[in-house]
Amino acid sequence: MRTLIQGVRVFTGEEALPGADVLIEDGRIGTPDGGRVDETVPGAGRTLLPGLIDAHVHVSDGSLEQALSYGVTTELDMFCLPDNLARQRRLAADRHDVADLRSSGVLATAPGGHPSQIMANVPPELGGEFDTVAGPGDAAAFVAARVAEGVDYLKVVIDHGTTAGADLPVLTPDTVAALTEAAHAAGLRVIAHAASAADTKIALDAGVDGLAHVPFDAAPEEATDLVARCAAENVFVVSTLVYVEWLSSGQANPAQTATPLHLDDAMTITGMLAGAGVRLLAGTDANLWHPQHGVSLHRELELLVQAGLTPTQALAAATSIPAATFDLTDRGRIAPGLRADLLLVEGDPTTDITATAAIAAVWRGGTRLTLPHGRPEVQVGPK
Repeated sequence: MRTLIQGVRVFTGEEALPGADVLIEDGRIGTPDGGRVDETVPGAGRTLLPGLIDAHVHVSDGSLEQALSYGVTTELDMFCLPDNLARQRRLAADRHDVADLRSSGVLATAPGGHPSQIMANVPPELGGEFDTVAGPGDAAAFVAARVAEGVDYLKVVIDHGTTAGADLPVLTPDTVAALTEAAHAAGLRVIAHAASAADTKIALDAGVDGLAHVPFDAAPEEATDLVARCAAENVFVVSTLVYVEWLSSGQANPAQTATPLHLDDAMTITGMLAGAGVRLLAGTDANLWHPQHGVSLHRELELLVQAGLTPTQALAAATSIPAATFDLTDRGRIAPGLRADLLLVEGDPTTDITATAAIAAVWRGGTRLTLPHGRPEVQVGPK
């Protein structure tokens, strides 16, 4: 099957090209050669993007299907218990109408620590007992168990519970350091969930590779040194502004939080990170409740632009940057030989980020998705 997208504006993952022909052949991006094509897709007035990558989600049944219908072709899961993960991986491997998946599997947290208070509220098919880490002596065995399960990276939780209005058990700094050392020895990246300035400092002191959130329980004046450290130490940060927006709305599920937060502070810190040259990855923390998979990433892009990124910087944060950060070398850009994970939209999101909402077509691995009837339209602008 050869598909030619003709005369389309292209965002390569790094830059915008005013107009080009793009060939899809055998699941890959090819080089137009003037040969026979089976389908021609008009590109005038449209923009072709790499398939979007959501760099922070929690998957459950239906998540991957919903994500793909909004042009999110890869999801990076940040906590999933083994039975659920096996089920989602089978879907991603066997079907072309769901997003692809990478996962941390079971995250590292203290006994009774976050997100134990949330897991008590999930359906049985998603929950159950999971390994925890009582101290630095448990770190090597915990990481070895994750490696045996085939995880793609390690997620570590450092959260005293302030965002949930609680006082939760938390990993000690020496335990976080031991986990990070063991993960690096096993060839795994370490991503830290840390909400406050104090918890973020523990993560950075341990030598983690990335932060799973912009510090969303910190005032901007508390974050100045953290921003400088992220830049100096090449630590990436996943934004999750749409999650903070949900928490700050006061509508959040009680299982998630009891304390409204301040989106303005998180937006200001995001702008500080961008200004310092820190690698920002677009992520939503999409989960069983809110935010929702797929649709929320479009709002995340809008919030990133409002925080001070240019539209092309925001688009890179959802395409080439997460792909490079997580060694997904076959995607995240539009170039010959790469996977044909593609999103075609009406208009020009490189000048108006809200144009990502006007989805015309989605391809995963060269297979064009039939967009489902009744799929809610992407809502942009303040909620």
